[in-house]
Amino acid sequence: MATPIQNAARQSQHSFLIEQNTGSLRQAIALIENIDDETYITSPPSLAPHRVGGHLRHILEFYECFLDGIETSHIDYDARKRDEAIETSRETALARTRSVIRRLETAVQLRGDWIVWVKVEDAPASRLDDAFMTSSIGREIQALASHTVHHFALIAMTLQALGYRLDRNFGMAPSTLRYQAAKKAAVEAA
Repeated sequence: MATPIQNAARQSQHSFLIEQNTGSLRQAIALIENIDDETYITSPPSLAPHRVGGHLRHILEFYECFLDGIETSHIDYDARKRDEAIETSRETALARTRSVIRRLETAVQLRGDWIVWVKVEDAPASRLDDAFMTSSIGREIQALASHTVHHFALIAMTLQALGYRLDRNFGMAPSTLRYQAAKKAAVEAA
């Protein structure tokens, strides 16, 4: 049984992870608002089929599967709707991103670190009885943050191939940014 101090530490970690995820999603909003429709849906010839809209849809649907799944404690990331409207409409993408942020900020289930069951990716139909493995709310929130940064890096590459310039830190893992800052500080101190 967790002590009150351990519970408070977990709550603080969850708050940090939720802020990290919502911060990333706010970066996505800023990006979407600053590119045009053509850039959002275009796949550079050198990176086909990568498109900003396709990556953003994928990111958002992972969050939606997580948020839908925590209500029953069973998360199935393969159950994505693959809504093409998110891929092709910046307005739809903005609305869905704002919705995910609201849900992350208000979901009661995110106030604790309960056990959840996560469906094994691409589990064969013959093994559905044991297709779920245990995880926790905290672990899944952390995985979503990492997954988002990974796809942001692909979005950055896609935009660069289209000739779009964006902040060089977009799509960089927080640990990489901290490492680079520490390395720079060490060089400046020497």
